[in-house]
Amino acid sequence: MANKRRDIYKAKPMTEGKKAVIQGLLNEYDIQSAEDIQDALKDLLSGTIQTILETEMNDHLGYKKYARDDEPNYRNGTKAKTVRSKYGEFEVDVPQDRNSTFEPAVVKKRQEDISGIEEQIIAMYAKGMTTTQTSEMVESIYGFEVSEGFISDVTDKLIPQIEDWQNRPLSSVYPIIFIDAIHFSVRNDGIVSKLAAYVVLGLNEDGMKEVLSIEVGENESSKYWLGVLNSLKNRGVHDILILCSDGLTGLKEAIQAAFPNTEHQRCIKKYS
Repeated sequence: MANKRRDIYKAKPMTEGKKAVIQGLLNEYDIQSAEDIQDALKDLLSGTIQTILETEMNDHLGYKKYARDDEPNYRNGTKAKTVRSKYGEFEVDVPQDRNSTFEPAVVKKRQEDISGIEEQIIAMYAKGMTTTQTSEMVESIYGFEVSEGFISDVTDKLIPQIEDWQNRPLSSVYPIIFIDAIHFSVRNDGIVSKLAAYVVLGLNEDGMKEVLSIEVGENESSKYWLGVLNSLKNRGVHDILILCSDGLTGLKEAIQAAFPNTEHQRCIKKYS
């Protein structure tokens, strides 16, 4: 993008019926390039961090929200905090307690930059993450030993959100869909390797951007991309007018098989 956006975006509260759906919708602005995908990922980051903060407070007090006990300490509202990531700035509501003894670990009191954990959070939303892998990812986010019970509580909250987000129904028509990759490091059995998370971002009929899916691919092929596109079809997508991407191996052939009337447009990078 020629101009870097500095808007602070605050994710909308998740309702009970759609608590698993952290929608990739931002305030109105025109799509200029596939790089805008990074802006939409702020919603995923902020929603996940908010969930983890609430779980930390549960662990600190010893009981869940709205389940008061005889302990003198209790929740005392929230305090807005602006954090920075490589996808931009956004706000989270940090829970407060009456005794002011709560020390959040995922975003510490004086911490303003979360670039150390953002890629792990994005990785958790990639298709194929098992419960065990998500638990390991949560541990890597904290960077120090925490109790098994706490890890289990965080994972139990995030897994349904991740699964519902990955499988939620989509609109039938998207005028434009962008596919771009974000590269991140993942640890498996003590070995760190680089993987690419392909972000599928759609411009819907209301003119809003929506992250449709995040797919982890070890290698690109027409078979792999056909699986990605068929997954979109199974979730309700019937027509795509334009699909924009870099020269991803096998994607053009997969588009012809899954959406034969869709035009494939190569991304044009803009330099300032």
